[in-house]
Amino acid sequence: MKNIIGVRFKKLGKIYFFNPKNLRVKKGDKVIVETSQGEEYGEVMIANRIVEDEKIIEPLKKVIRIANNRDHKHYEECRKKEKEAFNICKKKIKEHKLEMTLTDVEYKFDESKILFYFTADGRIDFRELVKDLAAIYKTRIELRQIGVRDEVKRIGGNGVCGRELCCCSFLSDFEAVSIKMAKEQNLSLNPSKISGNCGRLMCCLKYESNVYEEKLKKLPNIGAIVKTEDGEGEVDNIETLKEIVRVKIKDGEGYFYKKYKIDDIIIIKDTMPEKIDEEELEHKKELEELEKLEEEDKKKID
Repeated sequence: MKNIIGVRFKKLGKIYFFNPKNLRVKKGDKVIVETSQGEEYGEVMIANRIVEDEKIIEPLKKVIRIANNRDHKHYEECRKKEKEAFNICKKKIKEHKLEMTLTDVEYKFDESKILFYFTADGRIDFRELVKDLAAIYKTRIELRQIGVRDEVKRIGGNGVCGRELCCCSFLSDFEAVSIKMAKEQNLSLNPSKISGNCGRLMCCLKYESNVYEEKLKKLPNIGAIVKTEDGEGEVDNIETLKEIVRVKIKDGEGYFYKKYKIDDIIIIKDTMPEKIDEEELEHKKELEELEKLEEEDKKKID
């Protein structure tokens, strides 16, 4: 068993475990910790807690001290320097005529390195830019290409639901999202309705994906022939989360429709899932391009 605390360095960033030694801290405290890249200033998100050894990735870095007034002041100075560095870098990018967009600058607390985050279509040869920045700041310079999702996360905004974007309010990691998820959830396959502010598929498609996958395994496809208490019929519609199917049953010369729970029917003959619907066909090229962009984002330098 080990005593640990959880520290976060950026809003919505990952929480990392550290060894507090004999220090007692509470949530919200600011601390100076030892990292693989030098000393860092972070906020305590998890106060002292005892956890099992197998849940810890050794070796744990140490907490150096609880941040003092001098540390707070230095942290604020670094934030001011970031704004100055942002303007200087933008000017240099223009001078070198580079097809890239600077999105953020991060000054390490011990000033051992400055990171410049940017977006671009494809690879960029920024070696001369790095030389210029290194000559100005006399420290290690790192340019890091990020995806459009990361860019929007840094900029902020509201989603179509009217709430603050998930990536700006609670989502600390991006997970793979696919058009298949939208299909399984019976959502509109119009790219403008399933894309977020970043122009990529909405992250919220992932939230219920596992639930839909599990429930769809139990349910027949539309067009399947099933046996009900009212006779045999054809599945006409599916309510996935409720595990209910609507069945079209012949009644003399006409038909009637009735809903049944999945446990109350027997599947006689299932069908292959409908491969493409009218809306998907209408937006086929746009959807293919969206999937292509998703694949390219995975390969981006992050």
